[in-house]
Amino acid sequence: MSSPSKRREMDLMKLMMSDYKVEMINDGMQEFYVEFHGPKDSPYQGGLWRIRVELPDAYPYKSPSIGFVNKIYHPNVDEMSGSVCLDVINQTWSPMFDLVNVFEVFLPQLLLYPNPSDPLNGEAAALMMRDKGAYEQRVKEYCEKYAKPEDVGAAGEDKLSDEELSEDDSVSSDDEVAGKADP
Repeated sequence: MSSPSKRREMDLMKLMMSDYKVEMINDGMQEFYVEFHGPKDSPYQGGLWRIRVELPDAYPYKSPSIGFVNKIYHPNVDEMSGSVCLDVINQTWSPMFDLVNVFEVFLPQLLLYPNPSDPLNGEAAALMMRDKGAYEQRVKEYCEKYAKPEDVGAAGEDKLSDEELSEDDSVSSDDEVAGKADP
């Protein structure tokens, strides 16, 4: 077994043992989802996100690819793709870092200290700089709408198509109507 694959296995086991819920994609150890809770004392507190992690073949020498599956309102996260703009992950990654660092340090720091001067979501960056209170309110609204345990369940794409269907004025069966909660 090569050194990078041993390290990948070790880091993944360490992440699982750190009480993170990890769900593998396919059979390999290179793609998986991790449940991530918003940091305390932040507008993201109480939010729960499904994070997609892809480890390159050269991991840990090359950084993992990190993306939010369910929506989050943040200047450094692309609202549509969920891609994260995070210097530590994208530019200054070092083999000294591991997956636990990503979820216990890097992502919480990103949510606690957004950088509106290097945005992937220009609207969020502008609102944060213009009116911090309104920005924090929008973050909380997104947490309520998109970052609850039921939003993390199945793949995020399923949730989007359910929303699109419910917005459509198409005819639905009685079972579907009975199954929906009151707004």
